[in-house]
Amino acid sequence: MEETQENIQFQLSDELLENVQSLISCNDDKQLKELLKEFHYADIAEILDELNFEEAIYIIKLLDSETTSDVLTELDEDVREKILKNLSAKEIAEEVEELDTDDAADIIAELPEERQEAVISRIEDEEHKAEIQELLAYDEGTAGGLMAKELVKVYGTWTVAGCIRRIRGQAKDVSRVHSIYVVSKDEKLIGRLSLKDLITAKSEEKIAEIAKDNVDYVNVNEDVEDVAKIMAKYDLEAIPVVDDEQTLLGRITIDDIVDVLKEEAEKDYQLAAGITQDVDSDDSILELTRARLPWLFLGLVGGIGAFIIMEGFQEAFKGEAFVLFFFTPLIAAMAGNVGVQSSAIIVQGLANDDVKGSVNNRLLKEMFLAALNGVILAIFLFLFVWATKGEIQTALAISVSLVAVIIMAGLIGTFVPLFLDKRGIDPAIATGPFITTSNDILGILLYFWIARLILGI
Repeated sequence: MEETQENIQFQLSDELLENVQSLISCNDDKQLKELLKEFHYADIAEILDELNFEEAIYIIKLLDSETTSDVLTELDEDVREKILKNLSAKEIAEEVEELDTDDAADIIAELPEERQEAVISRIEDEEHKAEIQELLAYDEGTAGGLMAKELVKVYGTWTVAGCIRRIRGQAKDVSRVHSIYVVSKDEKLIGRLSLKDLITAKSEEKIAEIAKDNVDYVNVNEDVEDVAKIMAKYDLEAIPVVDDEQTLLGRITIDDIVDVLKEEAEKDYQLAAGITQDVDSDDSILELTRARLPWLFLGLVGGIGAFIIMEGFQEAFKGEAFVLFFFTPLIAAMAGNVGVQSSAIIVQGLANDDVKGSVNNRLLKEMFLAALNGVILAIFLFLFVWATKGEIQTALAISVSLVAVIIMAGLIGTFVPLFLDKRGIDPAIATGPFITTSNDILGILLYFWIARLILGI
């Protein structure tokens, strides 16, 4: 029976960590190198994230720059920051020289300005240095700040045979050749071709004759979120970046876009939870407090507002009508839940560029949807109140109020994200305490007003 080796995904275990720590404590560099050489650089980064600072530094200085440069790009940002602080400018320069220009620029951008200049001055490859400096000049949230300079480009006037000879030299510096970009003699992007197009063409044919001229591209100043939408829409693995004169500057690959989408999803999730800054669980108490407190304060203000409203109706709902106060948490909860549901759908649609058409049509659709859900829930609530309290009019007042509150919450949850998006504000902020608090206050106000109207008190 023939043996087969399964590709088992890396699993970080306590046993492995203890083994690595033991080898470090014994200064057994040979065994440590032997152990780590079988791991992918992303796996080594995962190990370093779990080690203490001194142990992580030990491994970074032990392994060759070709390996550790990639490891640095995969490390947790806080861990990488500490490691970079303890490496000399020359050591950091040696690391970034092994990286593609986009990754190198990202790492250097995390350093203080003085350190940036010191590191850049020690990069020996002048072309690599110039390209990194070019990328550092672009804003972080633009295509220019995300692109890499490494790509394969050819001229339309070359023959297929001459092109194949020339691209061998270019391809050695490019980790993945997704497409070959065709430029004019003044470096303007005029087309693209795949390796298949190149290999199957006749040797004497001109590149311009076999290149496809319908190439997708983005401007260097394009927002990275828009770049992500374009690449997702057209299912692209890479996209070229040009300036206003159509000059080819670089390319953005799918792995960079995945990082953008991940960061955006994390930011939106935190905004939806009422956290105003990019933080994680390992940040200091002060940083976490600054991120959470503003929206918690909004919730406190909302609670005070609800208290004032309820106090204003206190005299009206004495006696048998006092039962209405016991249903206040239910009304507030339903308003908050419906509002968050509605806003979450709209925010998701805006993120995926699926929300199109008239705002009025969206609001009308949400109103009918909320009304249907509200009526179904109100019937159940009416029967419950009638059965437990025996008051048809009270049951009617609570049930009708519930329908009205649900419709109001659905409309607010739909309108607010659309309004914020039109104003250039991240609509994800609408799905958290903002919607919940506003719907709580308005929901309670509407509840008591309708109940008093029906009960005639």
